This record gives sequence, structure tokens and C-alpha cells, in this order.
Amino acid sequence: MDNPIKIAIDAMGGDNSPEKVIKGIEIHNSISKDIFYNIFGNQDLISPLIKKTKLSYMNYKIIHTDNLIKDTDSPLSAAKKGKNTSMWLSIESLKKMESDATVSAGNTGALFVIAKLNLKMIEKIDKPALSALWPNKNGMNIVLDLGANIECNEKNLIDFSLMGSALHKSLFENEEPKVALLNIGSEEAKGNNIIKNTYQTLNEKKNSLFEFKGYIEGNQIMNGEVNVIVTDGFTGNIALKTAEGTANFITSELKNALSSSLIGKISGLLNIKNLKKFKKKLDPRLYNGAILLGLDKPVIKSHGSTDEVGFANSLKVCEKIIKSKLIDKIKKNIN
Repeated sequence: MDNPIKIAIDAMGGDNSPEKVIKGIEIHNSISKDIFYNIFGNQDLISPLIKKTKLSYMNYKIIHTDNLIKDTDSPLSAAKKGKNTSMWLSIESLKKMESDATVSAGNTGALFVIAKLNLKMIEKIDKPALSALWPNKNGMNIVLDLGANIECNEKNLIDFSLMGSALHKSLFENEEPKVALLNIGSEEAKGNNIIKNTYQTLNEKKNSLFEFKGYIEGNQIMNGEVNVIVTDGFTGNIALKTAEGTANFITSELKNALSSSLIGKISGLLNIKNLKKFKKKLDPRLYNGAILLGLDKPVIKSHGSTDEVGFANSLKVCEKIIKSKLIDKIKKNIN
């Protein structure tokens, strides 16, 4: 391969790893050919799994380590023992410019700390933000921050608006970013001082990268009127977990309703196409791949409990942001 994209992968993080990671790589490789995978983890566990796939030896390299970071490790303890772990080495490969991006399904707090220890922040960005895809009626939202920062100031939220818009433009080239601040009401007087000051600044200082649409309430996130939603990490994480729980509840109740009686089963068979479309829209695996924005190299966090389909999607997100030169776009608009 001539100048392939190189993705560093922490193969040991998350549930059912490295099995789901290797299967995810195989799925991604079947649709994306010009990718080279630097796979960090226990070679004795990884090699037998790769032999069961159709991966060519020309598409990957295993970098062996016995050490890994557990989900139960605190960020501080993970950083102390981290230097020879699969997570640390995968991020270090970014620092050494041996890879173009890193993907891990491991301990989220540890990933933040290790990434910040190894990588530089983009100039003029004070805090990183965890951003992710979130479906709406018309397409897809970018929502940030989803848990990297419990508290944020006005500048942080403005930075998140710029970074989120650059990400949306990178993933969806034909759409214009429309930014809104998540708040308890749509009136200008609602919210705390930080939210209100941010609103005033964004409303007065126009930006060529995005259109500012004001406030948005939690029950409007999926209506499709905006596509970049900005909030602090505490609020964003609660909103995300609430949405995930609601989606799981709806799909579970619908399944129970359609399987509890003969009429329900017949109705399900008659509407099978629409039901599959509905299920796909709510399938969190297809939106997997949160990006830690603000660092000068791409770091992608896969959900720890996802399967190989979800992990493959995080690799797809990774590929897109490398090809679209996301970091360069953020630097350009910040400066």
C-alpha cells in the first residue's frame, strides 16, 4: 500500500476484547482497503484470532504487551502503571508519528489522562471535549461535551462550538453546521450566567464556520433543527445516558408488544421492513466512536460494551476524520 492511513488500536480495552476488536478490524478492512492497523496487546491472544479472519499480514502489525488497563483502574493508577500497557503504547505511537489516530474501547478516564500526558493540546484550546454522533429526524447531531469536563466556562463552550462544527463538517461535507446551547429553556433569560454569557458572545460574534441558533431544550435534541449541540460534560453525559436508556426501553417494549400475541406477530411480519428501519435508526452501534476533541492528534473512544459492529464503526469514524483533516480544520478556525 502507498501511504496508507495508520490506525493505532488498543486491542485489550473494553468487554470481550481482543475478540471483538479483531472482528471489528476485519469488518472495517472489508470496506476500507488503504488502512494499516497497528494492534497493541497480548500477541498470544491476538494472533489466533487474526488467523480466523481474512486479514492480510500486509494490513497489520501486532505490538506485543502483557500489560493492560482495567476498567476498574482509577485514572491516576492507570497513569502510574500505564507506560507499557496497550492503551499507553497505542497513544504513544501517535506521539511518535507512527500512527495517524488511536482507537480504544478501554477505561474512559484513563484514556483522557494518558492522552493528555502524551499529546499536546491544540493552541488556544484549554480543555478537551468528548464528542459523539447522535441521530435526529433529518440526519445526525454532534453533541459535546459528553463527560470530559464536569465544569466549563464561557471560553470552553465557545471552543466546543468551533470544534464540534469542524467535526460535523468533516463527517458531513454537504451540510452546514448549526450550533445550539443545551439549556433548561429557549428564552434568553433562562440558564446560569455561563450559559447566558456564552449565548451573548456567540450571538454577537458571527462565525463563518457555523450558524448559531440559540438555545435548545433536551426534548428538542432530535428534532433536526440544529446539528451541533454544546453543553458541559456533566449535563451532556446525563443527557446521553438518558437517551440511550430511552432508546433501549422503546425497542424492548416494542419487541414485547409484537411478540406477546398472534395479532402482534402478524403485525410485525407485515411491517418487517419498517421495523428494521426503525431498529437501525436506534442502533447505538452505528453511532459508536466518540472523539476527544482539542488534542493535536485524533483519539477515538469506542464504547466499552459495544460489539464488533460498533467497534468497526469507530474505525470508520476514525478513517473519516483523518481523511478530512479534522485537526487542521480546528486549528484554522480557532486561530
